[in-house]
Amino acid sequence: MWKSGWRQAAWQTLNKEWDLIIIGGGITGAGIFRRAIEEGYQTLLVEGSDFSSGTSSRSSKLIHGGFRYLRNKQFDVTRESVREREWLLREAKNLVTPLGFLMPCPDDRKITSQFALGVVIYDLFAPKWQHYHLSRERILEICPKLETEHLRSGFLYYDAAMDDARVVLRVIREAVAAGGTALNYARVDSLLRSSTGMVRGVLLSDQSSQSLGSMEVKAKVVINATGPWSDDLRGQIGAPARLRKLRGSHLVFSRSRLELPYAVTLLHPRDRRAMFAIPWEGVTLIGTTDLDHRYDLQQGEPFTTHEEIDYILEAATATFPKAELSRSDILSTFSGLRPVINTGQADPSKESRAHVVWQEEGLISITGGKFTTFRIMAEQALRTALPYLPYQVDLSIRKRYFAPPPNLQSQVDLPPADLHYLLGRYGSEITDLLNCAVNDENQHIDALPNLWSELRWAARTGGVDHLDDLLLRRVRLGILLPNGATGVMPRIRSIVQNELGWDDMRWNQEETRYQRIYENSYSPSPKGF
Repeated sequence: MWKSGWRQAAWQTLNKEWDLIIIGGGITGAGIFRRAIEEGYQTLLVEGSDFSSGTSSRSSKLIHGGFRYLRNKQFDVTRESVREREWLLREAKNLVTPLGFLMPCPDDRKITSQFALGVVIYDLFAPKWQHYHLSRERILEICPKLETEHLRSGFLYYDAAMDDARVVLRVIREAVAAGGTALNYARVDSLLRSSTGMVRGVLLSDQSSQSLGSMEVKAKVVINATGPWSDDLRGQIGAPARLRKLRGSHLVFSRSRLELPYAVTLLHPRDRRAMFAIPWEGVTLIGTTDLDHRYDLQQGEPFTTHEEIDYILEAATATFPKAELSRSDILSTFSGLRPVINTGQADPSKESRAHVVWQEEGLISITGGKFTTFRIMAEQALRTALPYLPYQVDLSIRKRYFAPPPNLQSQVDLPPADLHYLLGRYGSEITDLLNCAVNDENQHIDALPNLWSELRWAARTGGVDHLDDLLLRRVRLGILLPNGATGVMPRIRSIVQNELGWDDMRWNQEETRYQRIYENSYSPSPKGF
């Protein structure tokens, strides 16, 4: 899939009337795409940049109910999310994995009582019973870095973790394998209208290095799943802006500086806002903020401001005083934008995380919501599109969004942890991935769970058009290694340059582009745009 020449071949198939065009290659668009293909609809998914390059590669890497939403009495959103978490743990085994959360309680009976009630409600929503009250001594035995004079007790409960970009890629790739067509770097310049004024297609322009030009592509229905960019597309039909773009930023630390056995809930000492420290992919993330993003989305990728860095470090220092974290310990940063429905709350954190579907002049827009609830959002958007489609289907019938993993335990010579890791991210492609390795490429990259062969496989079959696609989304080395992985860039180049078909001039251009993106939006001290 997506081997050399794939884009030109796909572009040549566009000149027909599709049943459905989906705009947006994040998790929501991917989910709609997967279910539409499963129902047999002729479906095209287009993404103006790279797949998952927006919000869906910049999340907190959690599949969760949203424990903190209970504080705002968002019970429906939490119940829905908890149940979807349980579905994903079953459906996307090894890609979505259980993650325990330690919730330290300060010397405050009111907060302790709220936490005690919260973990019970949280588990009843699932329904399951998997939470524990822990003494101060037991918490410090589990996580010594939590020692503060205010710690009195705590709770342990369970959510789940994932690699957001890999979830998106797997959903899209399995939909393509089942007969769908997906194009990254395919920008929608404008919407096409029928004689009655209804949206019935798009003017598409190729933004890839192939420069394939522009084409009018028609469809019976168009779905807008562009997240924070939804209002921009809706504006083409004169629809009013409805979104509040909220920025969530994270700091990344090496596991050696902050090693945690579980995720930890942080209550910020300044405003008591809940944040998390999360062990993930060989590093530890701390976040997230919740601020209005006041920059034009066309200016460049979101970035973590110096004020946000100070704010997150303040919470980290209060929760892990013995770690003595400082700016010099930050490995990387990243920020994403939440497409939240604007209800005018003074505190951005109190805005609801519910999703909404609008049908306006034939354009169906799905936005809001959370990564965790993508299946529900996908099916609701598709249900709204059914009147325009050539035949009706029953969307209440559960269908798979992830193919069951193959049984390779006896066929693959890998430690169980490595096998499970690769099975989750690559599914049935794992054998081909391992077989593409040259020399010792089926070895770990430094202390990370990644293998060098993942780079070769991504370059060969991953739809990579730029170096940042490879290092920030296909394999996350840009945020997992110091200095955006520049220390291992010579080896990366030796593995992927020929696979990508880039001459030395193109490689140098791509490396310069990547370094600019990294310094502006992912470095320990982002420059912005």
